[in-house]
Amino acid sequence: IQIFPGRQAAVIIKHEMPSGVALGDDPVGTFEKAWKCDPLSNFGSVDVFSYRVTEPLARLLVESPRNIEVVYAPDFEPEALEVLAGRKVLRVVKMGAPLDAPSVDNGLELKRVAGGLLVQQRFDSKVVAADRVDVVSRRKPTPEEVQAALFTWTVACFTRSNAVVIGTADKTHGIGSGQRSRIDSAENAVRLSRRGYGPEGCVLASDAFMPFPDVVELAGKHGLTALIYPLGSIRDQEVIAKADELGLAMIITRGSGEVDSERCFLHR
Repeated sequence: IQIFPGRQAAVIIKHEMPSGVALGDDPVGTFEKAWKCDPLSNFGSVDVFSYRVTEPLARLLVESPRNIEVVYAPDFEPEALEVLAGRKVLRVVKMGAPLDAPSVDNGLELKRVAGGLLVQQRFDSKVVAADRVDVVSRRKPTPEEVQAALFTWTVACFTRSNAVVIGTADKTHGIGSGQRSRIDSAENAVRLSRRGYGPEGCVLASDAFMPFPDVVELAGKHGLTALIYPLGSIRDQEVIAKADELGLAMIITRGSGEVDSERCFLHR
């Protein structure tokens, strides 16, 4: 919401990872857009909203074919709570503070390891605006592609690595996650997109560099138009050359004039 001010966001979570994410301007439409990203995977989900849950939205959330487990939002209309109370197995959770309230924790994450704890600073992406990315391809991205790149990169930051997310400026189309090979995650993202909106016209976000041109070739084959990712491979120029051959725009996760790209590995 800080990156996309004025927009409502609906995020559908399965096993601690996003399954469908959408931005919108009305409560029901934003949720429906997110749900249609992958209706099969969204069954039994945790649904998170940046906005107040209304009665019409609540009626959609309790529909039995969805089997939603948890609804988490900053506020609920009284009539919405009455509707949600009718589904006994549903957990309804109100956020403890407004989304724009400052964080009250110390920004650290703890992970258990043998013999102790690993303490690390929580990742906070700097790729939040058009002036925080660079372009290395011959073809320059359109403003719409840049917005789609910022959106899909944001989702990739919260997706288990290897993460590949494809989408447009207001919704995810396919999310490939947790694979040992980046091409497998990319293939999964394209395959899963066929359950909803499809891959054509999408921008692909990769949470780390491309070790080979294979992901770029896959993107071109399935009608994607641009990629956002960090540099860092010994084959960077080979990957960029393949994108130029296919007419794809290559957006890099660094500001203009910067040397290092941002990565966003997530391991749980």
